[in-house]
Order: sequence, then C-alpha cells, then structure tokens
Amino acid sequence: MKKFSKQPVATIGIDLAKNSVHVLGVDAQGEVVFSRKLARHALSAFIAQQPPCRVAMEACGSAHHWARTFQGLGHEVVLIAPQHVKPFVKTNKNDDADAEAICEAAQRPRQRFVPIKSVEQQDIQAIHRMRSQVIGQR
Repeated sequence: MKKFSKQPVATIGIDLAKNSVHVLGVDAQGEVVFSRKLARHALSAFIAQQPPCRVAMEACGSAHHWARTFQGLGHEVVLIAPQHVKPFVKTNKNDDADAEAICEAAQRPRQRFVPIKSVEQQDIQAIHRMRSQVIGQR
C-alpha cells in the first residue's frame, strides 16, 4: 500500500485516455499526495477542488482543451511532448506510471514545454493537416 504525503499539492500529473484519466498529485518534495482514476466527465470538477498549482499533461489534441479549462480555474498548466515524458517512465507502461512520469518531467528545471494552442490555432492546424492529406492523395 502506498503512503501518501500530508503536504499540499505542488504538481498534478494527468494521463489522459479515451474513457478515463489517471490523476497523480505530488508535493514540493515529489512525494505522492494522491493517486486517482477518474472518468473524463469528473476531471474538471476534481481539478476545480484543488488549490492553484502546476498541472502537467502530455501534449495531444484534447490536452489543449483541458489546458485552457484548467487555466480558467487558476492553475499553471504545462504540456509536455510525449518523447520528453518517456525517459521518466520507470516500470511497465500503465496509466499510474505515466501520470507519475508526467509529474516528474514537469518538475525538471530545464524541461521544454509545448505552448498551449487556442481553439483558432487548433482549427488552422486541422485545416493545414487536411490540405496536406489531400495533396498527398493527389
């Protein structure tokens, strides 16, 4: 059984998946404060209950939506490219290990983060990708 810290949460790592997400909170020393599996629809309410802290996720299409939502709740949100998270996965790939790796990567002092895109930027990116696909099929 894991021992959980009583210190306040400094960083929350979120491993996003299709139906559920794994959320891991750590204190300033990197000790686990909580570790939970949540349904996607419960994520926003859970993060809203947390004190303002750093929220980290792997960069993907839906991560930008969640980042904008969590910024609106007063959190500092960072997105990390998947190739920068992979070196921090200690065991077999699973949601818990991924969330822990995201937390650890987010706490690195010289980590590079992906800029959070607005809805308009994501729309333009989708148009460019569709155009590239049509050109490739031609």
